[in-house]
Amino acid sequence: MHHRRHFITLLAAAAIAPLGAHAQTAFDHNHAAWDALLKKHVRWLPDGKQSRANYKGFAADRAALKAVLDGLSAVPKATFDGWSKSQQMAFLINAYNAFTVELILTRYPDLKSIKELGSFIQSPWKKKFFTLLGEQRHLDWIEHEQLRPRYNEPRVHAAVNCASIGCPALRDEAFTATRLDAQLEDGMRRFLGDRTRNRIKGDKVEASSIFKWFREDFEQGHGSFKQVEDVFAKYAEQLSDQPAEQAALKAKTLGVNHLDYDWSLNDAGR
Repeated sequence: MHHRRHFITLLAAAAIAPLGAHAQTAFDHNHAAWDALLKKHVRWLPDGKQSRANYKGFAADRAALKAVLDGLSAVPKATFDGWSKSQQMAFLINAYNAFTVELILTRYPDLKSIKELGSFIQSPWKKKFFTLLGEQRHLDWIEHEQLRPRYNEPRVHAAVNCASIGCPALRDEAFTATRLDAQLEDGMRRFLGDRTRNRIKGDKVEASSIFKWFREDFEQGHGSFKQVEDVFAKYAEQLSDQPAEQAALKAKTLGVNHLDYDWSLNDAGR
């Protein structure tokens, strides 16, 4: 009798173990699967300031992309809430970028801009087309309801990518908690160093419209930023090669104009 009871206990344990092991499967904070897709399908332009996405390649790897998206969608809010700030931010940035690629693929190659995926009554960023942290979400929820208000990190604007040439570059690697600060800083340096989107002309900084749309994010004191001009002062060496212009940037004596935004698709095939 004792042996029989022991055998039944072992059977029950064996039946439960796989379920328990599955339930406890740890989320990959290296985001290795997404990282592999980015390394395969994103390339930097020769100046290292802009990148292009090979959407045709992403489309061919749609199953692998779907696995990434399903993995992101499977994370419960309670699990997310237990992560560190850096783990949460890396997760949200990667989710934004990965679901943006998916959104483009819903019509690719028959589109020239992400804006074509919207309508008169709804922008593409308001479309609820994926699940995250247990609910149906849209891209604006990630950026404007999570990343911006919760983390007070304006450099996130050089990390989330809206599939447009005017955007800061989509990196050819996933964001990770352990490298987040360095990746955000690198993104800002590349973006501010791109003369097509940020430059000096005469006595003005001609800056990306990002610094107009999200001015408040750069004025909340993070990283010693109290005003947008503080950002330009910090990245003076990226904005200009000329010592006199760098000095003017650091002295904050230049005015600011904002450039038109290029919403053309950041497609490597074009």
